[in-house]
Parts: sequence; C-alpha cells; structure tokens
Amino acid sequence: ELFKEHATLIKKHGAAVVVMAFDEDGQAATEDEKVRICKRSYDILVNEVKFPPEDIIFDPNVLTIGTGMEEHNNYGVDFIKATKRIKEECPYVKISGGISNLSFGFRGVTKIRESIHSVFLQHAILESGMDVGIVNAKEMYHISELETEVLKASEDLVFNKSENATEVMLVLTQKEKKAIELRKKGGGAVQVKEKSWRDQSAIKRLEHSLINGISEFVDKDVEEARQSAEKPLHVIEGPLMDGMNVVGDLFGSGKMFLPQVIKSARVMKKAVAYLLPFMEEEKKQNLLAKGLDPNDFDDNDDSNFAGKVLMATVKGDVHDIGKNIVSVVLGCNNYKVYDIGVMCSCEKILEKAKEYDVDVIGLSGLITPSLDEMVVVAKEMSKAGFKQPLLIGGATTSKMHTAVKISPNFFTMEHPSIHVLDASRSVTVVSSLLRENKEDFVTDIMEEYEEMREDYYAGLEDRYFLTYEQAKQQKFKIDFDAVPPPPAPKKIGITVIDSVKIADVVPYIDWNPFFQTWELRGRYPNRGYPKIFNDESVGGEAKKLFDDAEAMMHKIIADGSMTLKGVVGLFPANRSADGEDVHVYESEEDRESGKILSTFCMLRQQAEKESEDPYFSQADFIAPAGYKDNLGMFAVSCFGCDELVKKYEAENDDYSKIMSQSLADRFVEAFAEYLHREIRTDLWGYAADENLDESDLLKIKYDGIRPAPGYPSQPDHTEKTTMWQTIKATELAGIELSESLSMMPAASVSALVFAHPESQYFAVGQIAKEQVESYAKRKTYDLEKMERWLSPILNYERD
Repeated sequence: ELFKEHATLIKKHGAAVVVMAFDEDGQAATEDEKVRICKRSYDILVNEVKFPPEDIIFDPNVLTIGTGMEEHNNYGVDFIKATKRIKEECPYVKISGGISNLSFGFRGVTKIRESIHSVFLQHAILESGMDVGIVNAKEMYHISELETEVLKASEDLVFNKSENATEVMLVLTQKEKKAIELRKKGGGAVQVKEKSWRDQSAIKRLEHSLINGISEFVDKDVEEARQSAEKPLHVIEGPLMDGMNVVGDLFGSGKMFLPQVIKSARVMKKAVAYLLPFMEEEKKQNLLAKGLDPNDFDDNDDSNFAGKVLMATVKGDVHDIGKNIVSVVLGCNNYKVYDIGVMCSCEKILEKAKEYDVDVIGLSGLITPSLDEMVVVAKEMSKAGFKQPLLIGGATTSKMHTAVKISPNFFTMEHPSIHVLDASRSVTVVSSLLRENKEDFVTDIMEEYEEMREDYYAGLEDRYFLTYEQAKQQKFKIDFDAVPPPPAPKKIGITVIDSVKIADVVPYIDWNPFFQTWELRGRYPNRGYPKIFNDESVGGEAKKLFDDAEAMMHKIIADGSMTLKGVVGLFPANRSADGEDVHVYESEEDRESGKILSTFCMLRQQAEKESEDPYFSQADFIAPAGYKDNLGMFAVSCFGCDELVKKYEAENDDYSKIMSQSLADRFVEAFAEYLHREIRTDLWGYAADENLDESDLLKIKYDGIRPAPGYPSQPDHTEKTTMWQTIKATELAGIELSESLSMMPAASVSALVFAHPESQYFAVGQIAKEQVESYAKRKTYDLEKMERWLSPILNYERD
C-alpha cells in the first residue's frame, strides 16, 4: 500500500520513477527474481495506479561478479538476460543500472574494470535494450579498444563461460597493478620531450591540433600541408575532416566535452579561412582555362556537406548563446549551418530557408513569448508547404510544449517537430533525420509526443482550480501591525548606477550557470562550483575552462571592453483596494493625494493545493493603503559584449565568442546581486547592518526578494513596460525592450524589490480564464492580446 501511495504522489507531480528490483524479501539477484519483481511492480503501477509506463525506469540491480563466490558468477549474464525479458514483458519501460557495482572486486585497477564494463554494456545495450547506465564516461573503453587477452577474459567473466574466469582476470589484474607501479616510478618509460607531436608530419600535426583544440600552429601546419597536397581542398577533405570526425565521435560517445569541441571548431575555422584564398584562386584559374567567367561561379556550393541547417532565434528574442553552441557542434560534424541571427521574423526565417534550400530548420528562444512565436512559425511552415523537419531549443522550451503546442501544427513523417534538449543531442537528431533510419526515429518520437499530449490533457482534467474569488479569499496574509513594512528608503525616486566596475562584482559571481552553459555537469558530491573540479569525469576540463574564463575576465577588466550600467527606482507603494495590484507613487505627497505614478498588476495562484498553504500573489507582500510601504525595482546591463562577439567572429574564434557571451551573463547577474545588496544596505537601507558573505547572498539568506517580470512569481513579460516607463530604463541606462519584451543588450537583468521579511518566491502556475479576464481589464488589454502573452500558463486552450 505504501508503494502505491508513493507512486500516486509521484504521478500527481508528473515525475518519472526509478523502481529498484526489491520486494519484501530483499533485492533480486537471479534472472527470474529480477523479472518477477519488475513485472509485479509494473502491473501495480500501470494497472492499479495508472502510472504512464513510459515514465517507469527499472533498475534490476547490477551486482558484483568475480568475487570468488560461485553464487555471484552468474550476476552479469542474469542482468543482461533479465533486461531483455523485462523489456518484452513490460512494454515502454526503460532499464537502468549502476555499472561500477559489476567490477567492484577489481577496484583500483581502472583498465580491468572498464574492460569488464565495456563487454557488459555492449551486450546489455545492443542485445537486450538497456537504456541508462551510470558510468565513468572519462575512463570508458569502446569494445574495439580492448586487448585480445583482456577482451576474452572479460567475456568469460561477464557470461560465466568458465570455472576459472575469475582466476584468469585476477592474474591480469596483478599484471596491470605491476605495470601501474612501474609507470609511477618511471621504470622502463621512454623519456618523451615536450610537444613531441610537433615532430610528426604536417598532416598528423593538424589532426592532433584539431582533436586537442590547439590553434597556436594552425597557419604554419596548414601551409606545410598545402604545399605537399595536390589541391588545397585535399587538406580540408583529408586531415582536417579526419580530425573533425574523431572529434564528433568522441563527443557523441561522451569522451569529449563541449569546451573541447568548440576549441576544435576554432582550429577548423582558422584552417579553412587560411585555405580559402588559395581555393578561390584555383577555382578561378580552372574556370579561365575552360573559357568560363569566374564571376558565374557559385560561391555557395555546399555539395560536400552532410546536410544544411538553418538556425534562428525567433522574433523579439535576443539570446543566442545556446544557438551558437549548437551551430558549432553541428559544424564540427560536417553540417553546413546558416545562422541568420537573433530577432528573426517568421517571414525572414521562411525566406532564408527557401533561399539556402536547407534540410532542417532550428528555432531558438529564451523568453516565454518566444514559445508562442515558435507556434506561429510552425503554423506558417505548414501553410506554406514546407517539408523540412523543425527543431526546437532554448532555455524556456520543453519537450512537453513541443509535443502539445508545436507538433500538432507541423508534424508528419516527412517533417516532424522535435525538441532538442542541448547541443550534445543536436547531432544525433539531425543525423537521424537525414539518414535511412529516419522513419523509425520519427515514428518513435511521434508515438512519444502523442502519449505526452494525452497525459497533458488528462492531467488538466484531473487538476482542480479554485475560482479566482476563492483564491483571493485564501490569499497570503501578512499582519502589518505585528510586522510593519520596512522603513522608507533613504532616497526616494530614480538613481542611475554607472560607476560600478566589473572588478567590483567579481566576488558576487555565481559560476554554476557558467558550467551549465558549457554542458559540464559534475556528479554528486561534486555537482557545484568549485567541487566540480574534483569530479572524475569533467573536473579536468572544467578547470581548464575556468582558467580560460578567468584569463578573459582579467583581460576585460584591464582593457574595459565590457562595462556595467543600470538604474534603480525606490517609490512609495500600496496594495490596490481589491488586493491584486500595487500602486506606486512618485513621492509621499503624491501618496497622500492619491496621485498614482504607475500600477504593477499581479497574478495569483489558482491550482488547488492539498495543504492549507495560501494562494500567493506578489501583491500580498505590499501593505494596503494606510501603511507607508515602498517598492523597489531595477534594470541593469553589461555593455560591450556585442562588439567582442563581432571581433571574435572576424577571427573565426567561436570559443572566445561564446566565452565572452557566457561571461557577460555572469557579470550582469553578479551586478544584480551586488546592486540588490546596495539597495538593502544603503540606497533603501532597510538592512543597514546586514553582514553576509557572498556565498550567503547566493543562498538568499537576506530579507526580501527580487523577482523578475516573466519569471514564475510574475510570469507576464508585459509588466516590464510598466517598469521601464517608471524608471526610464531606456533613456537613463540605454537598456531597450524588443517587441517581445526581451531586454537589449542580451546580458541584462531586471527585477522588482520587495523588502518585507515575509515576502517569498513562489510560482504562479497555471491560471483560469476568469483571472485572465480580470487581469486584462485591469491592464486595459483586450482579452486575445492578454491570452497571447500569458499563453504558457493558461489552464485552457485559447480560441
């Protein structure tokens, strides 16, 4: 009963579930036990709890082999056989396992352990259908890399082929241990001089440079290779593409990380840029020799690419770091990428797709209005008869939104709409769409999306919402007599912040999102900065990346190529009479006379809660009329990044380009943290005695909050226009808003500042039509326009 209770709760939250093969008698060890327990769990989950089978992940227990105990010898083959049977008897489930358990008896000898894992995974994945394995990606071997003797011993051990399989592996283990000791002592090792790869041929040096991302010697090595090649093109088709193929394979198998790939792309771009003038001259001479006009030659000949992809950030959105990364990764895998930039209208996207005759179209966006714009593009592609697959990506996108909102408008076997989670998945998706196995790949996604849509609409039917009036009656209530509003700000009105230097905000940088941008994720207990440097898999690359970031940061600080500017507003404020909005006044005199400067409209939670928790709105944190409360707000930006991006693009340096963008994001977020502290301790001064270090700030241990328009506590981007008018952000700080209300420059942050100690972050969640109608009326928007802006949080389908 407890199992069903937990499963019901998990289902209600829409989460997937990992089910270990345990029952009342303990863990499953044999093949039959694994199948029996998983089938029993499946029947309970699917037939009784009505749990979606595709959200069930079984872990049938990877147990240790080679222990010397006979009863353990079949554990490896039992797991492999059980996996196949579970997949057959329990449709749609996934199978997972912690692979390190398998070779625990050989710990300390990585070569032996990873050889055993390689054989086990080869059969568990390809023959039985295992889906997920917890592995040490840094140390993994492909089965083709195993020495013959070790391969045979591993197969005998995993499949329990011989009685002495453990003894044979122990002999090999002792042999490897001795080799390890010799290597530690330097015994028998040949002294290799530093950078010995420079003694190889130019072709081998180019391959090495590409794989290792070394751009220092590109021009010299490319010139030497060109001199020995019959044609300049042969240098690209030979060592350069050979090197990039290795990079693509290593990245695809998890043995190379995103920063390394982008460094490799930098080498490739610089090499191609060096060769282009020679190739153009050669083509010109060939055409002249044939009596043809060189001006008639097609400069855009792209017949040698694996495929052509158009990438665009949709209308109104200026964020493109993720898109840039995907473009580089696809380029590394021999796809021609046409990146048409940011704030691209639907018309421009379709026009350029036709002009370039692309095979795939990719849309990117960060802010929630971009979700609706992607739906518009999908509809227009359908109307215009486009046949290219549509890829969807970006921080605010999701597989669910793609399945529910986009794919119904543009999805056939020929042209599916597919959500791509991150850069590492992009190559797999594009290659699957352009190869012979496209039909199987698209069929799987079509079935998955159909199931997701069914679950989504069933979830809406199962979920209950209070009426808007009921939610208001159960709002969050602060006793402003017992806990009065904070004191008045030292300075009422607008303050321009233009004297803060990059160096001033460095201590406030939260580096965790930086590593997430570069798709470097440590595993517990090394998930966050600086613990990520200790991670076995990504730690080394994370440290190199961080060192590069620090070097660029110090250069930016020294040359002033990026600058910070912002504007703060602190105003008298009170909750509106109905308790749903906040009126802001230019001065205390205006408050007394009732002269409103601006009104910030708020949204309230409506989804029914199982607890007695109140239904929050940001308006609840501001005192009603009769109390002297205040509201703060700010907008800040990091300027100069766009110029650096152009500089690095001209130098074919994608790595530095993306590094500068990711640093600009960190600088402006740190600036926001710095400025919020200044507001609390000085400009407003309600926490003048605050004494928190930077790590405490990142953990939000201070009084008050700073929620941003467009984010969960107030998911309406149109409230930015009220803020911009109130604090004159464009006129005083040069921070603009696009038509979709994306802030420009892209490295910008805005927020409201609530000072009351009981104010807190929350998520509005989905809301019902009656609240939308009230909200639209209060904002003087027509309903259709309001619904478009609030589309992601509506609990109903728009007309």
